[in-house]
Amino acid sequence: MLTAITGINWGDEGKGRMVDLLSREYDIVVRYQGGDNAGHTVKNERGKFVLNLIPSGILRPEVVCVMGGGMVIDPEHLEKEIDALRQQGVAIGPGNLKISDRATVTMPFHVAQDGLEEARLAASGAQFGSTKRGIAYTYGDKYMKKTLRMGDLKHLDAGVKKRLATIVESKNLTMVNIYGQAPVSLDEMWAWCERYAALFGDYVCDTGAYLAAADDAGKKILFEAQLGALRDIDYGIYPYTSSSNTIGAYAPIGAGIPGRRLDRSIGIMKAYSSCVGEGPFTAELAMTEAEKDVLREHGHEYGAATGRPRRVGPFDAVASRYGVRCQGCDALALTLLDVLDYREDIPLITGYRLTDGTVTQEFPMGKTLDDARPVVETLPGWHCDITAARRFEDLPTAARAYVERLEALVGCRIAYISVGPERDACILR
Repeated sequence: MLTAITGINWGDEGKGRMVDLLSREYDIVVRYQGGDNAGHTVKNERGKFVLNLIPSGILRPEVVCVMGGGMVIDPEHLEKEIDALRQQGVAIGPGNLKISDRATVTMPFHVAQDGLEEARLAASGAQFGSTKRGIAYTYGDKYMKKTLRMGDLKHLDAGVKKRLATIVESKNLTMVNIYGQAPVSLDEMWAWCERYAALFGDYVCDTGAYLAAADDAGKKILFEAQLGALRDIDYGIYPYTSSSNTIGAYAPIGAGIPGRRLDRSIGIMKAYSSCVGEGPFTAELAMTEAEKDVLREHGHEYGAATGRPRRVGPFDAVASRYGVRCQGCDALALTLLDVLDYREDIPLITGYRLTDGTVTQEFPMGKTLDDARPVVETLPGWHCDITAARRFEDLPTAARAYVERLEALVGCRIAYISVGPERDACILR
């Protein structure tokens, strides 16, 4: 069985928490796109874990985790992440973590260029809100065929060094002539590659062959996405997107088994809206600054990868319906419902009012989205602690009505409801 768990909105929907919960039913968990700009926070009986590159399934000893060929991997960050997890008692080795030989390497100059360009754009207010982890520049160089892949680290011969010299020469045209930086040193980059070849060589393999054999043997495979549908490079709020395909249809491709099809697609969405980074975010227009401050504090809405305060607002049915359609969901998980316990009433967005006065339920793009204003409906709150609920019937009437209203608006069944950060704080409908 091949199952994708993907974000419906702008990211930070709580995918890590749901992967940690559902991975108990799976043999293999795969990240298939993105890099260390992801931030999955998981709380369980062993503590609190922040994951950027490694799939959330690593917290289950019986699960094998795979970093797919669609990812961009900074070995320097990966080393630190593994060290931090080991210090928390998580066992990690080539037996339970496999890295695709086709995954692209994020080099130190990608990270440097990301920071330099964001600073240049910020001077005129045109910044994208980048995490400055080098993701866009790694993907850009990948498509210009000027990168190394993790498989190259296993074969650091004269041919790879020649390619690296060509890459460094090209990169220095930008770093020196545009940004006025010192030239990138080929010798330093080669030594950097040698260091991480020694460290991760045993982890690198043909993950496509591994996953195909596992699927043929009847193993259950769970695909874990970074960010959400609205950050997809093709279908998101371009140009304020990630640099990869975050939609579930890409999961088998980015994992390394492009000829296989998903059996299930589970979408994750919050009980309210949150967003990190720049770009249109209609939901924040539906609350006062004071209301948003309170919601942010109750939801602890700060980026797991960056620590940045997230932009927040009510649940957005227009954006969520579009995300459900993009992800091809057959079921949804609603997270952080308990965050709304404090409210006497709960707003939600049912439509967008356009500049000509018309109201649409379809998610627009470009200037139409920039100028859209929220149409808000208000439901009664439950104003009590729901964290002990383990059955749908345990929820207050107002909480059940809220869930059912969201379900009707987005057109997909809500099968899981998270009512707390702990593994068992979840309702299965």
